[in-house]
Amino acid sequence: MTDKSNLKIVFFGTPEFAVKSLDALVSNGFNVAAVVTMPDKPAGRGRKLAESDVKKYAIEHNLPVLQPEKLKNEEFVNTLRQINADLFIVIAFRMLPEVVWSMPRFGTFNLHASLLPKYRGAAPINRAIMNGETETGVTTFFLKHEIDTGDIIGSRTVSIGPDENAGDLHDKLMVIGAEMVLATCNDILLDRCETSPQPEGEFTPAPKIFKEDCHIEWNKSAQEIHNLVRGLSPYPASWSVMSVSGNDSLPVKILETSLTDENCLGAKPGTVKADKHHLYVATSDCWIEIKQLQPSGKKNMPVSAFLAGYTPVGFFD
Repeated sequence: MTDKSNLKIVFFGTPEFAVKSLDALVSNGFNVAAVVTMPDKPAGRGRKLAESDVKKYAIEHNLPVLQPEKLKNEEFVNTLRQINADLFIVIAFRMLPEVVWSMPRFGTFNLHASLLPKYRGAAPINRAIMNGETETGVTTFFLKHEIDTGDIIGSRTVSIGPDENAGDLHDKLMVIGAEMVLATCNDILLDRCETSPQPEGEFTPAPKIFKEDCHIEWNKSAQEIHNLVRGLSPYPASWSVMSVSGNDSLPVKILETSLTDENCLGAKPGTVKADKHHLYVATSDCWIEIKQLQPSGKKNMPVSAFLAGYTPVGFFD
């Protein structure tokens, strides 16, 4: 098989990260027979039903859309069988049951935003930065029973800058990931797809992030705090509770920090010092500068704008 239009694909995905790869397939002449995405969900203050980014793209490009509530639903499974696709591609979607991923003759491959087996799980981009990694990448692999464990088709490595945040890395991996998806499809099309099993014993978890994972502990090192902040920025964002003048406590999301070389030994972690344009917080070793933050109930703002309206006293543990 050498004609792209003869490789019938069903694409599974939901967020913006998946759209780049879907667009690459469509723009390069691959036959996307259907798109599977999450059901519309209420969003915003009006709780109006919101379509996923993948659904919006599919509608704009006249691609059939399937939105099953349950992936084992008999009607949905039968619909997939009737499409008779050669290949399924999964990017940022739910875990597929075997009755689905085993269906196409060429199998089902997934694009994962890490260098497997490192950072298996729901939050590989965030966790890599939070852990201070200096490189990561994308991997394509064929699905099997255990999540993120299938045989690797290919991978590409990218560096992580010392101040790069999760949003920056997301956008970088989104582009490289689309290139990987195209390369993988071409290898399958030309019958030159070679795979290798994932190494045993080198698994690094990347579990879903909860609110408690985002809390800043100021008694940690400045580097650890800096990694936490950028690994969670812009979303879901790290947070702490600040004491401000008037003895009020103010929850704040912290979206950008900068490391300093200034030792803060003798200052209790969470102690602050500030002028009109700068806000520094003591950690276990050095002062760290807060550059961007979002007070509860307010918009994201530079620290100079925050200091024009608040007088920080310190952070609670």
